[in-house]
Amino acid sequence: MEKVENKIKEMIETIRPYLNMDGGDIEFVKYEDNIVYIKLTGACNNCLGQDSTINDSLLPMFQEEVKEIKGIINIPI
Repeated sequence: MEKVENKIKEMIETIRPYLNMDGGDIEFVKYEDNIVYIKLTGACNNCLGQDSTINDSLLPMFQEEVKEIKGIINIPI
């Protein structure tokens, strides 16, 4: 599981600059039961498109690298 978490963290570091350009950020919280828990912060915290970003962009990208991932859940601030 540590290997999977490290891969997830690497992927988050890759996408972080793109979120930062729009005033947002992303934090890794945990990986449990094939679910990635994240915290969207900054502009992403209140963005109406966050569900779309998670389900249409982040999830497919994460699943491409880690097939076991079943979902991504944003933990609200």
